[in-house]
Amino acid sequence: MEWADAIIFSVPTRFGNMPPQMKQFLDTTGGLWFNGKLVNKVVSAMTSAQNPHVGQEATILSLLYYLVSLGCNCGSSWLYSPVTFGAGGNPYGTSVTVGQDGKMIEDVQAAVKHQAKHTVTVAVWVKKANQ
Repeated sequence: MEWADAIIFSVPTRFGNMPPQMKQFLDTTGGLWFNGKLVNKVVSAMTSAQNPHVGQEATILSLLYYLVSLGCNCGSSWLYSPVTFGAGGNPYGTSVTVGQDGKMIEDVQAAVKHQAKHTVTVAVWVKKANQ
């Protein structure tokens, strides 16, 4: 995480939260946080779940709250794009519901591309501002 200017996390939803493995990974970043190595990193998050309404927004927020606490900047202001609504309209990051057959219910490709492009754009702005 130290060398990246932008980081996009995509984690599955586990009962409205990030999976414990992700939390465990983030818990290993204490040294980076203590030394200020994560300050101004631009981050955004995505998630998926098997059922609708099982906490996708809460999952993204739990991840973003953690990352902001580490000093990262949230680059998810991509929410004001029409492609967001084609992917279900989650204002915090792209989320997708995967049906029992393993196929995505929402069409999220355009939203994922838009979120990634926007996150990188914000990272470029932040990097230029800090030079």
